[in-house]
Amino acid sequence: MASKNILVVDDEIGIRELLRDILQDEGYQVQLAENAASARAIRLQERPDIVLLDIWMPDCDGITLLKEWANNSLLTMPVVMMSGHGTIDTAVEATRIGAFDFLEKPIALQKLLKTVESALKHSEQLPKSEMNLSSLGKSPIISALKERLDKIAMSVSPSPMLLIGPKGCGAELCARYLHQPGSPWLQLTEFNQLATAPIEILEATRDGVVFISEVAELNKIEQKGLLLLITKAEKYSTRVVCGTSENLPKLQAESLFDHNLLQLLSAVSLRVPALDEHKEDIPDLVVAIANLQLELADVEYREFDVAALNALRNADWPGDLAQLDAVIRNLIQTSLGEKITLEDVKRVLTQFEHPKALPEEQPSDATAVNLLVTNNASVTQDKNEAKAAENQTWQPNFNQPLREARDEFERMYIQYHMKKVSNNMSKLAEIAGLERTHLYRKLKQLSIKIKN
Repeated sequence: MASKNILVVDDEIGIRELLRDILQDEGYQVQLAENAASARAIRLQERPDIVLLDIWMPDCDGITLLKEWANNSLLTMPVVMMSGHGTIDTAVEATRIGAFDFLEKPIALQKLLKTVESALKHSEQLPKSEMNLSSLGKSPIISALKERLDKIAMSVSPSPMLLIGPKGCGAELCARYLHQPGSPWLQLTEFNQLATAPIEILEATRDGVVFISEVAELNKIEQKGLLLLITKAEKYSTRVVCGTSENLPKLQAESLFDHNLLQLLSAVSLRVPALDEHKEDIPDLVVAIANLQLELADVEYREFDVAALNALRNADWPGDLAQLDAVIRNLIQTSLGEKITLEDVKRVLTQFEHPKALPEEQPSDATAVNLLVTNNASVTQDKNEAKAAENQTWQPNFNQPLREARDEFERMYIQYHMKKVSNNMSKLAEIAGLERTHLYRKLKQLSIKIKN
């Protein structure tokens, strides 16, 4: 097994070299950083197994660096703070931010080795790095969102709550913010479980969180199951968090959403702001997403120049946080220079726009005749298909509930286009304007089988 890598960050050369000698004698690989800037650069290139971080440094203190790593999703390894004149308040603050432990200088040999050993065991249990609520930014609107979530998290009983915002806005990050480490987390995707086994869901998530990303997608039976689950959740100390981008009161008025369920969810609800409402956070978000790619995909870290960051900040984001994430990953994978530039950003942001038509050469007489024959045949075929479609016009049943009528139309719509694209799910998703996962869920909901 490869030896573990420890990063020692201290502005005093004597302490750095002493810790290096001790740890190397124990078989560890050791890297040294004399200040926060050096430690920051090393962390961007790799993930140490442990960091020993001095609190008092001239350029940037250890607490500030610890916060920076936490905010940028880089606090994915145990960090042990060190100080020659630390206080209890400083130790408590460091622990609250995410430090694993606190060592006072001069550090006793046995205390050092025991702390390093404990930190290594803890490191093996740490989850993979991921975006978190801190990654969303520091703007006033996001800070207020965090404060409200903190207040909800401190409530005695885990009340159900509703997160309202556009698709891709980061509702899952808010739900995970309410989740306690070590407790169960379930993002429910098989909604039929709500209808068939709501109590089993609670038994599996006792003291944890159940998250439903779009509650408007539930049918009436699943809504009844969710209502039962919520009413029993307090007994299991389970918090139920639902997200939606739909107007639930409007759906309820149309008899598409359960009145009692809406009342329960509306008791504690928060609006998650769209990315366009806090564009000042985009530069920090870009860095956090780029760092995350280094962690998860082992992709080399790419720096964005100022013009590139400004262009991303000023762009429109109809797909919200999910779209920004996709664009950043695209830029990291496809840009050629050492830095990601304004031209790179323009290339990716405009890649789905139709290119300007190039001047066409005048066809020869023979080619023109062939084109005319082909076009006439194509027009005739289109007319025949349109005529056939007219002969098969759907006759709605006005005596059934609106939900059933809508399901009937969606079923015929999807079956029609499935036939046209020969069951190609990618093309069908593009035509229907749905994500693939949403499309498969819709097929299952409408009992449509995919023919191979």
